[in-house]
Amino acid sequence: MAGEGSKFDVVIIGAGHNGLAAAATLGKKGKRVLVLERSGAIGGLATSYEISDGLPISRHAHLAYNLNPTVIAELGLSGKLSMRPLATIMLSDDARHVEIDGETIRFADGSAHPDGEAYKEIRNRIKKFAGLLAPLALRSPPDPGGGLSLAGAGEAMPLAALALKLRLMGKKDMRDFLRIVLSNIYDLALDDLPDGPLAGNLAADAVWGAWAGPRSPGTVFSLMYRYGCGGAPLLPQGGMGAVAGAFAAAARQAGAEIRTGVSARRVLIANDAVTGIETDKGEKISAGAVMSSAGAVQSMMLAGAEHFDVEAVRRIRNVRSKGMTAKVNILLKRAPDIPGLSKEQMAGRLIAAPTAIYVERAFTQAKYGEMPAAPIIEAVIPTLADGGDRHAVSAIVHYIPRNLKGGWDDAARARLTGLTIDTLARYWPDLRDNVERVDAFSPADIENETAAPGGHWHHAELSIDQLLTVRPVNQLSRYAFAVRGFYLCGASAHPGGDVSGAAGRNSALQLLNDGVLA
Repeated sequence: MAGEGSKFDVVIIGAGHNGLAAAATLGKKGKRVLVLERSGAIGGLATSYEISDGLPISRHAHLAYNLNPTVIAELGLSGKLSMRPLATIMLSDDARHVEIDGETIRFADGSAHPDGEAYKEIRNRIKKFAGLLAPLALRSPPDPGGGLSLAGAGEAMPLAALALKLRLMGKKDMRDFLRIVLSNIYDLALDDLPDGPLAGNLAADAVWGAWAGPRSPGTVFSLMYRYGCGGAPLLPQGGMGAVAGAFAAAARQAGAEIRTGVSARRVLIANDAVTGIETDKGEKISAGAVMSSAGAVQSMMLAGAEHFDVEAVRRIRNVRSKGMTAKVNILLKRAPDIPGLSKEQMAGRLIAAPTAIYVERAFTQAKYGEMPAAPIIEAVIPTLADGGDRHAVSAIVHYIPRNLKGGWDDAARARLTGLTIDTLARYWPDLRDNVERVDAFSPADIENETAAPGGHWHHAELSIDQLLTVRPVNQLSRYAFAVRGFYLCGASAHPGGDVSGAAGRNSALQLLNDGVLA
């Protein structure tokens, strides 16, 4: 282990998947990289643990939606991640569940769904426009101050290409895009669908992790973002910890060093430039640059707010990051039995969001700091596909506020557990008698464990006013974070959350392009 006075090209704060993607990208470019992780495990929100001896389960995030194929290829991870695509099952309390499997929309008993074609038309419109936006995820946001210079023109090229592609789609599609991109998913869905499970699916998929309801402006754009790399839910074998492990292996193979159980106390700065970091153990490590995968506020405090202008400090402190998502893992006594579903269907992505208005009502209660009477839930039972005889449920429970009235304590956590089981039991009646153990993680727990601001899964809202050139804030969107050699590389930077690796990869390439290490 390097001691006092050790020298690295780059020190990265945080071994979440974005920090690891940055480390691997820089290592492949010949840079000497050190990654510091305050906890004893790598991965951030993408970790696994054993809920029972020999039975791993994802601790927080459990599915991959936007794992970017370019990032995977560049880091040499192609073929090293085992992912299983999942059909989506929209649960119904009368056992008339609806199965969404690619272009096949039907009831779980195999009969055709009368609204399947209308649903596909809406979804495919959104996916088409998502494909236009997807290339922006792999580029640094354009520099608003680039002006008419050649550099400024080059930075504007991705947006110009987007505009050209939109025009080439034709006048009808261009008008449609401009009409719906800032609208809400509730109205878009119910223009062509009755309010039922298919509308509920669109509503839920537009708001996972967000402080927003389906009637909130911009939720169509949120769904476009989710569909950016296709939107198909993928279940990693071994849980999300296996994904983080693959990123870590790529970083180490590229020469990066990863230390766990060590956190950064402060970023060292001299003459308005980064010189290294000081750890919580008092060790000072020299570096030409420091990258932080922490949130914007935490990163600013590590460097010292005095290095940021007053307006930047105000904007950073006002970044919206109110966590709304909890995680509940349930160890079962025996194999699950959900009426109306086969074993293969139970191994899919199970959604409790029977209507769009159900989703909106849950948000209405949560935005006032209350647990909703009926939250929306995304659950998977990964063990069903493994052929074992022990099973566990991984459930993401949305609209559980970080700022809960009365705060988070053991009693509140017990309420969360009961609410989750009661909600799932509407569709799975014998669940209550099948529970052996429950691990419930509130947004406050997630914040304490991972340092995600507010327990927010994306570190900050993925809303129009907090994306691209204003993520995390205006004038600080191109990863460089006020001090020469200090960069953001996590979900608080462009393009935001989800397990994609894009923010870490982009930030590393921007650091190299800026010539800080020259």
